Amino acid sequence: MSKKYISILLILFLLLFQFEGIAQCAMCRTTVESSISNGRSNIATGLNTGILYLLCAPYLLVGAVAFLWFRQSKKEQEERLFKLRIRQKVSQILGQS
Repeated sequence: MSKKYISILLILFLLLFQFEGIAQCAMCRTTVESSISNGRSNIATGLNTGILYLLCAPYLLVGAVAFLWFRQSKKEQEERLFKLRIRQKVSQILGQS
């Protein structure tokens, strides 16, 4: 099987079958509500900071991979263009002789 076929099957599998995650959102909400009602907001601030950290990490990882991929493909394209120009010059020189 080709890599393209396997990639499409994997994407379809992930889109069609959703797995329910076991989260503790109710516990976190209760903790935040009780800490705010007691006048302490440091727990809520810590939870919000943790949520933002967990939200940003995957985006930074995907962005870094995309940047490295783009940079590598740009280098390969420049190399191909350089080789093409060399071939054209060589063919011009050989064709004129």
